[in-house]
Amino acid sequence: MPQIPRRREASAPMSALPITLHQVNTWLAFRRSARMFALAWGCGLALALAMVVMAVTLDLPIRDPDDVAMPAYLRMPLIVLAALGIDVVPRIVHRARVRRTRPSGLGAIGREVMRERWPAEQWWFAINGVVAWYLTYAAFRNVKSMAPFANPREWDDTLSSIDEFLFAGHDPAATLHAWFGTGVAAHVFSLVYIAWIALVPVSIAIALVWTRHTSAGAWYVTAIAVDWFLGAVVYLLVPTVGPIYSAPSQFADLPRTYVTALQEDMGADRLAVLADPWGSGTLQTIAAFASLHVGIMVTICLMVRLLGLPAWVERAAWIFFGLTVLSTVYLGWHFAVDVVGGVALGAFAVWISGVATGNRVGWRVRLVSLRQDEQAAAGGSTDPAAASGGHHAPPG
Repeated sequence: MPQIPRRREASAPMSALPITLHQVNTWLAFRRSARMFALAWGCGLALALAMVVMAVTLDLPIRDPDDVAMPAYLRMPLIVLAALGIDVVPRIVHRARVRRTRPSGLGAIGREVMRERWPAEQWWFAINGVVAWYLTYAAFRNVKSMAPFANPREWDDTLSSIDEFLFAGHDPAATLHAWFGTGVAAHVFSLVYIAWIALVPVSIAIALVWTRHTSAGAWYVTAIAVDWFLGAVVYLLVPTVGPIYSAPSQFADLPRTYVTALQEDMGADRLAVLADPWGSGTLQTIAAFASLHVGIMVTICLMVRLLGLPAWVERAAWIFFGLTVLSTVYLGWHFAVDVVGGVALGAFAVWISGVATGNRVGWRVRLVSLRQDEQAAAGGSTDPAAASGGHHAPPG
């Protein structure tokens, strides 16, 4: 019986395979970046869930926290693109000058810089970090606005009594007014308070866009997300408005500053939201305990130390921390006990975030080395002893 020849199955060319090596690497980069920000995502999703539950049960609106100039879906990409431009454009210009490149060659240099600075893993790292960070922030702002409806009790009298006990019967703000006076000092502390507002987004941009030590960046961004998460929880449990609103007469002698106008606007927004949350068109942003200005500054100071940044940066951070503490109490934003709560909150955020992002040896937080970070990105060993030899490198 003649044999029927078997049909030879042609091997599929690599281009016909359903999954390419590039796609696999992209997926691995996405998965690793998502894992690095797992706690930040958890904080953001938990706050978002609480926001939705409170909005439904209390019949409250959910709003974009910063939609005065433009909506978030336009603003956030523009911020990221601006940070990316600051990262890339100077490098393109520098290389073009060194190589004496004509304008027609700038495109090739730009592509070269983008390949070096922004491979797939860096894109996924930045995107995961930005989205997790902003989700946490937006949900935090909404939960903070809803707190007076969820828990209408105010603890200001209790915290004021604690302050007087801690200061042997004296009011902390009045003491600072006596020490520093109520003239120039008010303007200086006002500038400090406003400078803090710009500090956080700038530091987030550095952590996500400009550094290439992804473990360091993920640790910092996650710590800020934890600060906001814990702050929202405390705002719900211990609602307060702060001395400037519960005892405004104590600050009547202060001159008018930018902070004065800010406090008036925030007070008006709170009254409008409490009177008509749907018709007010805004969020209320008043809550005193614990002080997140202080908490986030503690996080920054500890992170500067743990990341091994230069000594002058650490000194500047601690000086600004001290000025932040003085300004929040001097201007009436916070009670002194709010500062204590903020310190504890900020320190805990650094520790739990270090554990969650793998920056630890046992339960002691420590930045993984840059070499170890690169090995993790390549799928290699992440054993701290093998990768770093017991030492860590500052972020690049």
